[in-house]
Amino acid sequence: MNTASIDPSQSGNQQLISSLEQAATAVDRLKLLPNDSDHKYDFNNPPRPDAVTTGDGGHTVKADRKDFPALIGTGVSMTVGFIGPCGFNTPHTHPRSAEINIIVEGTLGTEYIAENGATVIRNELSQYQMTVFPQGAIHAEFNPNCDPAVFVAGFASEDPGVQQSAQRLFDLDNDLLQAVFKNDFTFDGRDIDTFRGLIPKNVAMSVEQCLQKCNIRKR
Repeated sequence: MNTASIDPSQSGNQQLISSLEQAATAVDRLKLLPNDSDHKYDFNNPPRPDAVTTGDGGHTVKADRKDFPALIGTGVSMTVGFIGPCGFNTPHTHPRSAEINIIVEGTLGTEYIAENGATVIRNELSQYQMTVFPQGAIHAEFNPNCDPAVFVAGFASEDPGVQQSAQRLFDLDNDLLQAVFKNDFTFDGRDIDTFRGLIPKNVAMSVEQCLQKCNIRKR
């Protein structure tokens, strides 16, 4: 039996993806993925660099329909997050799916806001505890401890998508940003560019008390 991980040539193969989408039946679809290894995904060694997002505080690895074509037709996908001490998976949304999130190592603080007028839902999750983030809700995870944490996130979509809230906000036109923030303080073009430069990549490091407790220098 072939037990190797998925062939990198299958991952991101647009011709294969199109053929899988157009297969007349599920059996015909399976015939396009004839090897056992076509149905195995290794989060320790993902086949495409784009599957990994790395920041100062850790990294995440996703498996969606592009990274893992065997997902096509299943309606599901997954991400595994490796969050270092004081690591912060910065606020983001998934436009096409809710998320279920289980902690498999360490502890994570989680919070989300479903929509305008809704209360903020905050929890601290330890090993094998789970929470849910509704589709489109802004949510984040934070590791408050000095040991690494690992979470597994499941999605009800082969392509849930992700949008980093702060990072994408500052991609908007300067005039729009000035209108948003004018009631709080004065922005000019240089201020906005400065703010853009200060927003960390996901996954970030944060919270002064945690950094001090873990003897981690602020970056």
